[in-house]
Amino acid sequence: MAFTDFLRSLVMSDWTGINSIAESVIAGCDLEMPFSDKWRGEKLIQAVKDSKLSAEDVGKSAANILYLIARTTGYDMAPEAPEREADTEERRAIIRQAGIEGLTLLKNEGGILPIQPSAKKIAVLGPNARRAIVCGGGSSSLNPYYTTPPFDVISSIPDKQFVYARGAKVDRWLPLASNFCTTSNGQSGLSLDWYGNDIFSGEVIVSEVRPNTDLVLFDSVPKVVGPGVGSGWSLRVKTKLLPVSSGTHSLAFSSVGPGRLFIDGKLTIDNWDWTDQGEAMFDLSKEVEIKVLCTAGKALDIVIETTNELRPLALQGPGKPKYMHGGLRLGYEEEDRTDYIAEAVEVAKVADVAVVIVGLDAEWEAEGADRKTMDLPKNGSQDALISAVAAANPRTIVVNQSGTPITMPWVHDVPAILQAWYQGQEAGNALKDVLFGKASPSGKLPCTFPVKLSDNPSYHNWGGENLKVIYGEGIYIGYRHYDLVVPPLFPFGHGLSYTTFNYGVPSLSSSVLGSQDEETITLSLPITNTGSVFGSEIIQAYIHDPVSRLPRPAKELVAFSKVFLQPGETRMVALSLDKYSVGYYDTSISAWIAEEGTFEVRVGASCADIRQSTSFEVKKSFTWIF
Repeated sequence: MAFTDFLRSLVMSDWTGINSIAESVIAGCDLEMPFSDKWRGEKLIQAVKDSKLSAEDVGKSAANILYLIARTTGYDMAPEAPEREADTEERRAIIRQAGIEGLTLLKNEGGILPIQPSAKKIAVLGPNARRAIVCGGGSSSLNPYYTTPPFDVISSIPDKQFVYARGAKVDRWLPLASNFCTTSNGQSGLSLDWYGNDIFSGEVIVSEVRPNTDLVLFDSVPKVVGPGVGSGWSLRVKTKLLPVSSGTHSLAFSSVGPGRLFIDGKLTIDNWDWTDQGEAMFDLSKEVEIKVLCTAGKALDIVIETTNELRPLALQGPGKPKYMHGGLRLGYEEEDRTDYIAEAVEVAKVADVAVVIVGLDAEWEAEGADRKTMDLPKNGSQDALISAVAAANPRTIVVNQSGTPITMPWVHDVPAILQAWYQGQEAGNALKDVLFGKASPSGKLPCTFPVKLSDNPSYHNWGGENLKVIYGEGIYIGYRHYDLVVPPLFPFGHGLSYTTFNYGVPSLSSSVLGSQDEETITLSLPITNTGSVFGSEIIQAYIHDPVSRLPRPAKELVAFSKVFLQPGETRMVALSLDKYSVGYYDTSISAWIAEEGTFEVRVGASCADIRQSTSFEVKKSFTWIF
């Protein structure tokens, strides 16, 4: 294989991201995913016959695919090597350290964090306290080697008493019924019988058992059932659901295609011709929830029938596919009359410190549907929990797990807030290390936390009209908007530490930036750890252009660097500035331009916490294209 072969690249679509035949190939999209028979296959052959597409175009895309196969598997098309575990102590330590450094301390009044040794009774509360929230949903999901639920890890600390209360229920949908389901032979899970048509006719082609009642069949239909979305299939699912307690329990069902659910032989949920789409990924219908009177230990015989015919029916029509991916979801929850907030308040009252762990999870944060609010789910229950606990215990620490900003109506009621994000398998250990002072947090916000949703720069533009969006915020996105319009809750780049840092006077290697391609200016400044513990700081440099021919943001992040310092230690930090630091794209000349003038460099701990500044010049405007 020649070296030039490695310069070839394959372009594939996102899942169901193509909406054309010839045009997508001509534009350079080589591969339709996850199937190639919606807009490709026979339709592509016909497009060539109709002279809408040349055979050369198709051949180029095919060559790109073949080159990728050759590069990754070899020309002999050998099967992939089996996956291997990489769960080593070294990797665990790296993941744990990354978690520590990612934890972002938003607020710490009175130095309540780290939790002092004198605190002997600690309440660990909240819906995420005993759950391992390792990642978001959709394509960001993963299967860790192990998990570290916060309470399980924290409560292992000796010589302290740890108490727990759930505080709130936050499931977006009814919890999966998986743990209550067995097959007719006692195996955990569901029995699946597949038919090669959409009318449950003829022989069962494949029978299998799956452990999970979340059967999104986007790309996991047995290959022998039918090729992708181009053909119809039907599926009959059987399971025995065994209630643990007696009561009026909740059962929920949703399906991608037509679906119906039978309990003990009786049609109980008819979702065959559904019209209302839910907010789950992969086109599930709205969840249909019913109440079922159950007796402990008496199993419900459940049969579900579904096909991959497209729903709602209105989406079918001339030139449109009849079949898509299919799937279903079965949820179940037993009757529960617990007052979770009252339970948490009683626990918090008698604790020296209350740690409330709240947030989102893979159900609430996933691709395929935008959340309609920044509020913590569900129905204000987590906000009410935090406010109630804070009123009962003034030493309340809030830990929020989410991948996005949230509203914080209780922000002034609690002395400490830690943004924990999603930190994988070592999340609980990393949190323990930071809460109890084994390590200092050093994360900085990669996005602005606004006070409310309507403060966002895109609030008045998104989601547009008639499938079109006008990006009316222009260049004033993120902190660029908040700098000029409305103060945020917490600014971009913000993040506290258990120590303090002094920013010394900056110096520049040159006072003039020239037009040479590789020319740079180095900004140097001393950073000193003026506190009593080891810590790290992320130094951020922002450019301010006081005079510009076109509107420019008040400041733009152009460089940053992280420094690790022992108490009393000073180190020089160097930040590199170049033409990209001062340039912008000018549509009138179809090129990038660095304008003549003086540019101010503002150095700080966040975009709102500027500690030092200096300036340099561009003597003569210059342009470039890349």
